[in-house]
Amino acid sequence: MIRIVAVGKIKEKSNKELINEYVKRLTSYVKIEIIEVDEALLSKNASEADIESLKAKEAERILAQVSSNQYVVLLDLKGRNLSSVAFSDHLFKQYVYGKSDITFIIGGSHGVSQAVIDRADFMLKLSEMTFPHQLARLILIEQIYRAYKIHHNEPYHK
Repeated sequence: MIRIVAVGKIKEKSNKELINEYVKRLTSYVKIEIIEVDEALLSKNASEADIESLKAKEAERILAQVSSNQYVVLLDLKGRNLSSVAFSDHLFKQYVYGKSDITFIIGGSHGVSQAVIDRADFMLKLSEMTFPHQLARLILIEQIYRAYKIHHNEPYHK
């Protein structure tokens, strides 16, 4: 089981369609679920304390979707940057270790609280570049699909 827990909703129709296409492709390999948790809102003049409070609220919503038996991968700029092949290897090693319930977390635009970082088993960086959360979700799901194709030695990867 693969689960993606993401803060916020996908607003653009074209991104929704692409994400849904990858979900459809993945269903022949694995059960996949995308859970969108509500994004907390801030005023334009938000203080650092306001931002920390927002991250705490989002953390509650995120962590409510995560159980103790799940292997949790947090997308974070401080995470490890992996090639597609290394990502596939990492993903499938979890299955070997008996961790067949994998949850990916995509936090909000202000990042995540320490509670979410502490819960993560692995932190993954998609790129040195910064992406909008909608694109990050699309890139992640495409890379999960690519990981399955790599693992099964199917031609999509090249």
